[in-house]
Amino acid sequence: MSGESIFPPLTGPAATGIGSMPGTDAREAAKTVAGSLEALPYLPELPARGPGADMIGRSLGLLVELYARVEPSGWRFGDHPGRDTRRAHSWLGEDLDALEEFTQERTGPVKVQAVGPFTLAASVELQRGEKALADPGAVRDIAASLTEGLRLHLAEVRRRIPGAEVLLQLDEPSLPAVLAGTVKTASGWQRLRAVDRGVAQEVLRDVIGSLDAPVAVHSCAPGVPIELLRRAGASAVSLDASLLTERDDDAIGEGVEGGTVFLLGVVPSADRKLSDPAGSVSGVRTLWRRLGLDPALLSRSVVVTPTCGLAGASPAYARTALSHSVIAAQSLADNPE
Repeated sequence: MSGESIFPPLTGPAATGIGSMPGTDAREAAKTVAGSLEALPYLPELPARGPGADMIGRSLGLLVELYARVEPSGWRFGDHPGRDTRRAHSWLGEDLDALEEFTQERTGPVKVQAVGPFTLAASVELQRGEKALADPGAVRDIAASLTEGLRLHLAEVRRRIPGAEVLLQLDEPSLPAVLAGTVKTASGWQRLRAVDRGVAQEVLRDVIGSLDAPVAVHSCAPGVPIELLRRAGASAVSLDASLLTERDDDAIGEGVEGGTVFLLGVVPSADRKLSDPAGSVSGVRTLWRRLGLDPALLSRSVVVTPTCGLAGASPAYARTALSHSVIAAQSLADNPE
């Protein structure tokens, strides 16, 4: 299927999480997510369990015919699957079991997450020791392997939750640094050459266009390349709304008018006292007014989220943050102006 899949239609206020949750109990995390997020639940990630449950290790476990292991310096590619790969597979299976249990009768959107090719390449070393991002051929190999692994993963989610309309979130927090040439070499003493924006768009388009699911691309870093992601076929862009500047206005306005959905992080992802939910989305209303957008588009164009993953939060705060996001989304729909 081509990358023309559109974001699942939003029939009302929607909120979701970015991916990670605190703790190590897959059933508790899935129960919290499914119970809190009626419009758009997601497959939780529990990095506190250790290597293989972290976002990089989990996604490396999805690769087909590429394998990685944990070294003192971090993740590094190897010749064959080892303990870390097996651990990643085991934990992903446990997470899918839990999500299946709490969403078995569900019909409608369900979100799953995986790290995108550029953040993987910026995070993993080749066998000779340099980051994979330094080798354009390795980047394309990672992208191709990831694409095949994601096809299998999406099929498995659909098998387990037959009524699900699966949405894939590609996490690319390193993409702005990749494009700016600020990713450090493995030694840390130098920086890798910037990846050409046209090349990055082509690689992402190849991945997105080869999957039979709509794709949202997430980055909680400053400078998210919204236009590039739209041209690459992303039907949604997920970002930390507090990092937006007026330089992003044109890209957001064109995106909304072109049907792109924005997952806007407005709820803090670390423990703190939360303001009134209506106050959490006041910046979104301000943005809409500044862009001159129709307030009626808000419920169809915005999904409310925490600013980033909730792995660093307390379990109680994580539950509160998700519930707060839901109430904020309802507030945005009830009072769009």
